[in-house]
Amino acid sequence: MKKIVETIRNIWSIEDLRKRILLTLGLILVYRIGCFITLPGIDPNKLEMGGASKGLLGLFDMFAGGAFSRAAIFGLGIMPYISASIAMQLLTIAVPQFAKMQKEGESGRRKINQYTRLLTVIVTAFQANAYVLYLRSQSGPAILPEFGTFFFTISTVVVLTAGTLFVMWLGEKITDKGVGNGTSIIIEIGILARLPHALWFEFTSKSTQGGGGLLKFLIEIVFLVLIIMALVLLVQGTRKVPVNYAKRIVGNKQYGGVRQFLPLKVNAAGVMPIIFAQAIMFLPPMFVGFAKSGSAASGIMGYFSDYTSAPYNAVYGVLVVVFTYFYTALIFNPTQMADEMKRNNGFIPGIKPGKSTAEYIGAIMDRITLPGAFFLALIGILPGFAYALSINQAFSSFFGGTSLLIIVGVILDTLQQIESQLLMRHYDGLMKTGRIAGRTAGVPSGM
Repeated sequence: MKKIVETIRNIWSIEDLRKRILLTLGLILVYRIGCFITLPGIDPNKLEMGGASKGLLGLFDMFAGGAFSRAAIFGLGIMPYISASIAMQLLTIAVPQFAKMQKEGESGRRKINQYTRLLTVIVTAFQANAYVLYLRSQSGPAILPEFGTFFFTISTVVVLTAGTLFVMWLGEKITDKGVGNGTSIIIEIGILARLPHALWFEFTSKSTQGGGGLLKFLIEIVFLVLIIMALVLLVQGTRKVPVNYAKRIVGNKQYGGVRQFLPLKVNAAGVMPIIFAQAIMFLPPMFVGFAKSGSAASGIMGYFSDYTSAPYNAVYGVLVVVFTYFYTALIFNPTQMADEMKRNNGFIPGIKPGKSTAEYIGAIMDRITLPGAFFLALIGILPGFAYALSINQAFSSFFGGTSLLIIVGVILDTLQQIESQLLMRHYDGLMKTGRIAGRTAGVPSGM
């Protein structure tokens, strides 16, 4: 306890770090206030958005901090920007012109950011139109009659687009002048906003059951802590490959001649495989609506509408493993790493520079990705098991899946930045032994 108090005192004594933390908290407060401001032309007392808590819309509402189900000005949240960032990431891999732009350094990154913002506006406008149609179908009476159809559509699209761009701006300000990655923190805050209500609902439901209900609740908390600890190991797990650098003598000075390590992440793909797999698993329930009742297609697809069923979890787990390898292959380039090592006179002991080094790094990455992919798949299906064991749906979502992985990853990233600020000023870090290792890959923009 004394160590924690001393660390907090050290953090607060650093003026620059204190200002960054206060700015981050202030911008988060602005974001949360915007999540409760209803769109113009809507009566919040008549709003009925029960369908927004299920399926793909439930995931969208979770990332938007509940603003989607409240029809708030930040109803679309930061997700259009995330979608645009993912699209631009794929374009930099598939399109040579964008790949060349990415290699141009800071100027290339600025161009890519401009294209990402433009694409965000397009994606947001498209989603805002779809949101208007959804509002009319779910909560038509909530729309004030004095707002005509055309005016309500135009005003809602403009406000939602402006709201997403403002949230994007908040995220960039947190990244530049605050602590942590702004986009990731905004998503994390939206997810954590649901935790107190879910925890309280689970506590009250178990306490009124009798017959050891409170003991069951304590066991659930213990298992949740153990899952978080295992997930921290997954996020921070690395395989260190030794790299030697040859000596170079320039004038009277000697360069190189040192041994370093190349850290290869066990989970280089971050949360993206779970997001991709969930997006695919949301398709079968959509096809159920088009299939005739009682047909074979309806029966098969019905299995995949229940995320606690064995077929759903089996297919979902396989998809997570497949997408882990797919996304790791997209973001991890062993040939580029081998070329950079060769340019810097670095080599792996016993391995020839160039192609042999690339093959060696690629083989190691394939081996360590396999257990990481299986563990990630297990984390992905845990909420389904938790719900099947009579844990309420809201609280069970924190036992794994996208929610917990994002929360753990973002907290580790933020703590790593704070620790770097402390060590840079010759203070002790946040841990007695070792250092906190953040993620090196994950959702674009740090999600």
